[in-house]
Amino acid sequence: MKAQVSLTVNEAKWIIAKGLKELPLVKKALKEGKILLKGGTTVSAVSEELVHIPLGISGRVSPRGTKCSKFDLDAPHCILVDKGVIWDIDEEKKFEASALSMREEDVFITGANIFDVFGNAAMMAGVPFGNFPGKIIPAINSEGVKIIIAVGLEKLSPIPVSQSIKAAGRRTIELSFGMAVGLIPICGEIIHEQKAIELLADVKATPIGMGGILGAEGATTLVIEGQSQEVHKIVDLVKTIKGSIISGSPKSLIECERGSIGCKDDMGCMYKRGLL
Repeated sequence: MKAQVSLTVNEAKWIIAKGLKELPLVKKALKEGKILLKGGTTVSAVSEELVHIPLGISGRVSPRGTKCSKFDLDAPHCILVDKGVIWDIDEEKKFEASALSMREEDVFITGANIFDVFGNAAMMAGVPFGNFPGKIIPAINSEGVKIIIAVGLEKLSPIPVSQSIKAAGRRTIELSFGMAVGLIPICGEIIHEQKAIELLADVKATPIGMGGILGAEGATTLVIEGQSQEVHKIVDLVKTIKGSIISGSPKSLIECERGSIGCKDDMGCMYKRGLL
């Protein structure tokens, strides 16, 4: 049997979250080990699926450009789930200690702003070194901890991520719609909506179209193929997440304006300079 589904960017985030929840290593780490979650809207959806808590959202790309939250976060941006117990680790020492406490059977979950077909990914950094997560995340691999990168197919790059990293750079951008950003490479297992669907049922998922209009900008259209019962699992699941909104604590989703918190670190911002 074949079915065709279209997922908006927000709907895809929830599919990714539900798929990650079914990964055996995530199930085991949630019950017996540790899961470290670094905030972003996709990872916030993962957090809601795993422990029913939305995360605080700091950086984001909105129609106005690359921006930050207007307010101090009203929910943790990073959490550690230790055998089901949730710890707020939004401080450099706590984050570093949590990362160092993790073992081979534990899992670190982060998002990304760009990835390529070669399995490379990177996240934007709008403040020096990407704050403490940006300093520590690239080194987590050296400890042998598994990293999962939860990222939607709308962020798939047409060029190698290495080229993007070379082109970006906070200090090299003179004018920016919002804060100028650099890119920090991340190495891990990439899980997007196609892979998530295949984790949720015994099916083959094939993207056949990208994009849309009237709220479906960035959407993914896929053909789901398999036994009728398995295909219907996905169709029924998609029905439940249709119209889903973005995950994240409400206050943190309000973005900064000129002169707001965080602007001291912004570089190249035309709003800050009064050029917009």
